Amino acid sequence: MYKTGLYFGSFNPIHIGHLVIAEYLLEHSDLQELWFVVSPRNPLKEKSSLLDDRQRLHMVNLAIGDDARFKASDIEFHLPQPSYTCHTLVHLQEKFPNRNFALIMGEDNLQTFDRWLNHEWILEHYPVYVYPRIGYDGGERKAHPHVTFIDAPRIELSSTLVRNSIRDGKEVRYMLPPKVYEYIDEMGFYTRH
Repeated sequence: MYKTGLYFGSFNPIHIGHLVIAEYLLEHSDLQELWFVVSPRNPLKEKSSLLDDRQRLHMVNLAIGDDARFKASDIEFHLPQPSYTCHTLVHLQEKFPNRNFALIMGEDNLQTFDRWLNHEWILEHYPVYVYPRIGYDGGERKAHPHVTFIDAPRIELSSTLVRNSIRDGKEVRYMLPPKVYEYIDEMGFYTRH
């Protein structure tokens, strides 16, 4: 049975912070592989600033290249919208019965986890690996037996910062994997106010 970490996100765009956390989790936990699950729409976020789903998936594929430890997943593109993690987990478990799935999230998400649909069921059935975020303490869920804190590097780099920097004409070359930077530059993404 493969232990597969599911790193959900908009990845709008994927940046080096995502990759550092992903690699750290693989090297410092019992996860054997990690899937970047590109979300078509987070029910808790506005959709207006999202690039097209396929463009964001393409950027994740550019970022991970031929690294076999990682996979870009479009599973939520094929599920009813808006996508909810609990529904995705059920679908994945049916489709891949030979894998043990675990959720990956930042402390900020753990603190608001009680807003997720069927959050108690998720915690009961799936391990949750949490990476630290400055200014958050994980809340009451920190002590749950299925919650494991991974002392990954704290990288305060966000997709929002990347998008705003590009919009404002600032250089972001070293915030992004090189092929992602080239693709965004070539396509002129995030340049409009």
